Amino acid sequence: MPSIRPFHPTDAAAWDAYVNAHPDGTFFHLSGWREVLEEGLRHETRYLCAWEGDSLKGLLPLARVRSRLFGDALISTPFCVYGGVLADDEETGRQLEDHAAGLAEDLNVDYLELRNLQRQREDWPTKDLYVTFRKAIEPDEEANMKAIPRKQRAMVRKGIKAGL
Repeated sequence: MPSIRPFHPTDAAAWDAYVNAHPDGTFFHLSGWREVLEEGLRHETRYLCAWEGDSLKGLLPLARVRSRLFGDALISTPFCVYGGVLADDEETGRQLEDHAAGLAEDLNVDYLELRNLQRQREDWPTKDLYVTFRKAIEPDEEANMKAIPRKQRAMVRKGIKAGL
């Protein structure tokens, strides 16, 4: 059974490799987003790692957001569409969620918000705020361009011409 511990900056390479290999990993899970939250937005982060020996088995990026409007919350991840638990298996995911719930209680926040791609627990409330469409990226660049509707494709080509 993995042990849950806080993220340390020396974990960054393993963290990012895990995110990039996980099918539900997003840009907002990457360790660099932690720096954006801490340095750019001044939020206290509480990133969690599930380690089994030298192997990372799961992770959960969390940040504390204090707002006069929305209250005091622990969110994965604030100002992002997605975040939430990434884990090798359901048991590890549940461990990370339980640890986050305990942390939220210890910090005495008003609520814990996990922005998972997939619903994790039937007994936890949910809000369906976002819709996600996924499409595989083809190895052939022209096939990818043809998959984009004509007007949007013209906009993409303009961006490419401008060096974006």
